[in-house]
Amino acid sequence: MLLCVTANHRNTPFEVLERLAVDAEALTGAVRGADPSVRGAITVATCNRLEVYLDVDAPADATPEDTHAIARDSVSRALRSLGEDAPLEASATAEVLGSPAAVHHLFAVSAGLESVAVGEEEIAGQVRRAAQAARASGASTGRLDRVFQEAIRTARAARAQGDASRTGRSLARLALDLVGSRLADWSAARVVLVGTGRYAATTVAALRDRGAESITVYSPSGRAQVFGTRHGVAWTNDLTAAMSGADVVITCTTRLSLSAADVPAEAPAYVVDLGLPRNVDAAVGEIEGVTLLDLETIRLHAPLVHWSAEEEARSVVADAAHAFVTAAAVEPSIVALRQHVLELVDDEIERARRRGDADGRVEEALRHLTSVFLHTPSTLARRHAVAGRGVDVAAAIETLFGIPVTRPASAAGPLPFSSAHPVIGSAAAAPGERGVLGSAATA
Repeated sequence: MLLCVTANHRNTPFEVLERLAVDAEALTGAVRGADPSVRGAITVATCNRLEVYLDVDAPADATPEDTHAIARDSVSRALRSLGEDAPLEASATAEVLGSPAAVHHLFAVSAGLESVAVGEEEIAGQVRRAAQAARASGASTGRLDRVFQEAIRTARAARAQGDASRTGRSLARLALDLVGSRLADWSAARVVLVGTGRYAATTVAALRDRGAESITVYSPSGRAQVFGTRHGVAWTNDLTAAMSGADVVITCTTRLSLSAADVPAEAPAYVVDLGLPRNVDAAVGEIEGVTLLDLETIRLHAPLVHWSAEEEARSVVADAAHAFVTAAAVEPSIVALRQHVLELVDDEIERARRRGDADGRVEEALRHLTSVFLHTPSTLARRHAVAGRGVDVAAAIETLFGIPVTRPASAAGPLPFSSAHPVIGSAAAAPGERGVLGSAATA
C-alpha cells in the first residue's frame, strides 16, 4: 500500500519546517529500516515540504488506521534516530495520506500545483532526483518507482498544458517580483548571490530576465569561480566586501549563517533569504535601511498565482492520477495471471531440460513467448480498469483460468482532487489523517 507522510507549507508552521530540514537520503534509509512492514521509502525534501512516501506491506487484516499508524510511527522514529525533535512540534499539523490520496498528492506536488509559487519549475526535478537516489540506494520498490515515474511524466504534460514554462514560476522569481515592486531599475542594481547550487542557477536566469547586469556570486564552499565562469557572472571570495554597497543580496545555500554583525556599514537595501535552514538571522531585517525577505515572508505575501491554462493543467493531473490509481486496482489480477502462466512455463522448461535441452534454447523461446503473450492482456486489463471495468477483469481471469483474485472496487468516476485552488499560505490541507507524527487522531 502506498502512503505519504507530509509536512508542508500548507499544514506546518515555517519554523517547524525549518527544523525538519534533514538529509533526505539518510531519512529514507532510516524510514526503510524503522518497521518490517515498510518495504520501501522515498523522501522529498524541499524548502517548503518534507514528505516521505512509503510502500507498506501491512497484514491482510490491517485497517487503514493501522497502516497509517505504521507510516506515522516509522517516520517519527526515523526522525528521532537522526536527532530531530521537530516531530513533536509537527504532530498537530502534518498528515498521513493513504492511497489513492497519496498518489493524487504526489502528482500535484510534481506538477508544482502544491507549491508556494503555483507551477514552479524546480519541484519536478527535485521529485525526480529523490526517486533516483532511493532507487540507487535500494530503498525504493517497483511500486514506488512506477508511481514516481508516472508523476514525473504527468508533470511534463501538465506544464505543457498549463504553459508553465512561459510563465516561469519559482520561489526565486516570486521573491524577485517582491523586490522588483520597490526597486527602481534592475539594470542598475548591484546583486550579490550567495550559493552555487541548482537554485542559484535558477536565480541567475531570473535576474537576467529582469535585466540585471551586475551579478557577483560568492560560495561558502569555494566554488564561486567555477560557477561564475560557467554562468558568465563575476565571482568573489570576500562576501563582506561584495555586500558593501550592494543593492540586493540573495542567499540560497546550506552553508551560511549571516548575522547582523556580518553586515557591513554600507548595508544592502534588500536581503533575500531562500535558504532552509535559513541563512540570515532575523536581526538583519532590523538594521536601518535593510529589508529582509525570507521564505516565511515570501509565503505570506505570495499571491494566488494562476498560470496560463491552470484549470487544464489541474485537469491533466487529476485525470492522470485517477488513471494510475484505477489501473493499479487490477494489479493483483495481473500478478495472479502472470504467476499462473509462469508456473506453467517453468514446468515445461523443467520437462524440456529432462529431455535434453542442454543449451537452453527451448527455455529462451518459452520465456520470450510468455512475455509476448502476457503483454497484451496486462495492457488491456489496465485500460479496462481506467474505464471502470476492473471488476470485470478480475471476473474474467477467475472464469477463464480458475484463478481467485481480490475483486477491485468499481471506479465510477474520477477520485476527488484535494488540492484544487488552495489558498496560498493558509492552513487548509487535503483530507487525510492529522496529528500523524505524534497522535492517532484523524480529521
